[in-house]
Parts: sequence; C-alpha cells; structure tokens
Amino acid sequence: MHLRNRIVGVFLMAAVVAFSQTPQPARPTPPSTPSAQNAAAPQDEIPVFTADSRLVVVHASVLDQKGKLVTNLQEPAFKVLENGVEQPIKIFRREDIPVSLGIIIDNSGSMRDKKSRVAAAALNLVKASNPQDEVFIVNFNDDAYLDQPFTNSIKKMEEALDRMETKGGTAMRDAISMSMDYLKDKAKKDKKVLVVVTDGNDNTSNINLEDLMRKAQQSDVLIYSIGILSEEEPRESKKAKHALHDLALASGALDFYPKDLEEVDKEVPEIAHEIRNQYTLAYSPLNPALDGTFRKITVTVNAPGHPNVRSRNGYYANANANK
Repeated sequence: MHLRNRIVGVFLMAAVVAFSQTPQPARPTPPSTPSAQNAAAPQDEIPVFTADSRLVVVHASVLDQKGKLVTNLQEPAFKVLENGVEQPIKIFRREDIPVSLGIIIDNSGSMRDKKSRVAAAALNLVKASNPQDEVFIVNFNDDAYLDQPFTNSIKKMEEALDRMETKGGTAMRDAISMSMDYLKDKAKKDKKVLVVVTDGNDNTSNINLEDLMRKAQQSDVLIYSIGILSEEEPRESKKAKHALHDLALASGALDFYPKDLEEVDKEVPEIAHEIRNQYTLAYSPLNPALDGTFRKITVTVNAPGHPNVRSRNGYYANANANK
C-alpha cells in the first residue's frame, strides 16, 4: 500500500473522532452479535494524534449543468470556506473507496404491499456498490430494530430482509438516530452512508427533527432517502418530504420521491453511482475554538461549464466531541 494512501486513511479516521457527537442511548434492539468486516488494507500502523491534527471531513458531489457527475477534477479547482473564510485543504481524494453503509427500511403497516419490491431494491443497491463495503440493515415500525449487523454477505442481507414483518407506525427519526450511533460505534470504514426508504410521515419517534438535524450536522454521515409518499395524504406527505429533504441537504446527500415502485429501481443505481464517485476533502479549521457554534461550510469549484457542488452545509464545533 502506498504511504500516502495509508496516511490519508488514518487522518480521515481521526477526523471522524474529532467531529462526531457524543453517543446517545440507542433504542433497544434484538440481541445480536455484530460481525464487522475487516478493512481491505492491513492496519499495521496506529499513530498517536494530538488536538492539532483534528480535521473536518467533507464529501462533495460535483455535477455539470445537466446533472451528470464530474469526476476528473484536481485539487486546485476546489475551495472550501468555513463561515466565509477560505480554509487550507489538507486532504483531497477522488476514489471509489469502501464505505460503511446502513440501509434503513420502513416496515410499518402501510409498507405491506411494497415490502418485496423495496427489499429487492435494497439488495440491488448493495450489488451496485463497492464489493468491499460493510452493510447493516435496520427496519422500523413503532420502534427501530437492528436486523443485520455489519456484513458483506448478500445471503445474510436477504435473510434479514425476509424476516421483516410489516405492522404498526413509523419511527423513522429514531431509526436514523440509532443507525448513526451504530455507525459511530461499529463502522470500520472512513466514509459513512445511510439510505432511508419510507412511505409516510414519522408518527412514533422519541427524538424530534430539530435534535436529529443537530446530530446529523455533528457527523459526516451522508443521509440519502427515498420517499414513496402517498398523494392521498398530502399534508402528511409534505411533512415527511420536509424531514427527508432537510436531512439530505444538511449531510450533502440527495432525497428522491418516486411516483411508483418502478422508479425506485431506477433511483437505487443512481445513489450507488454517486457514492462511488464523490470527492473527499478535509481541512483543519483556521478557527480552532471548540465553542459549540455552528460553522457553515461552502465548497466551490472553478472548472469549465460552471459545475455545481453538493456537500454537507456545516457542523457544530462541539467542545465535547472528543469526550
């Protein structure tokens, strides 16, 4: 393994530690023994880091005016600003790296007729992703449950999806919160992604949207979502769309609203393709204060065709992040 790649990987691991939120208690889940996949590269060096090595990690998707991903840019094309002040980029990558991926599936009673198609789409997402990814599966109805700890076994994922029984309400926010905690505690990869599939508005969660948004902004987890929302309940659909959109926007991901299940099949490969073709940038903030304030992040690109950039929109400089 090249020395530069090894250093990059380790710095990104340090960044996650520095800017993740102090874990909140997860909702109870059925007893299980996580089986995390080992990293593809040998971890034969474990350096010691001090406070001055803390980094903010930003995953960025660059798109041309037609919405097609631009994947051939070099570091000089990028600028990263924190609260309007340009930051020196310490790490720059554009590689198809393995990720820690969580698939979160609505298993409420209204999903009964959609279950098999959504399960198939979830498996297609995994098959279209990097084969070295580690994947876990969470389902939610009135509560959130860890159905499959980290694995790269398609068979185990199929079995977990088959076990799901549709019933009850929609605790989507609790499921996302629990999944973020699981990523923080168990993930072995530097890049972390959640994909949420739901067909309605949250009606049973304990955590509210404001607290979940803050939690998302204190992490570098990308939160993609597919909302199979009913036009027969426009008010509830509007609330669900608001939550899904805000979470995706804050994290730098995307939210999709297919009109039918056939469109879900088309959008899943798009998510997988984007995850595998993003830029990763990291910087040490020029403002070192850990004062708990929100720092706005803006990423710009100077390139032919004036491409657009999508990335996380900020983070909280949490003084307790390392504790």
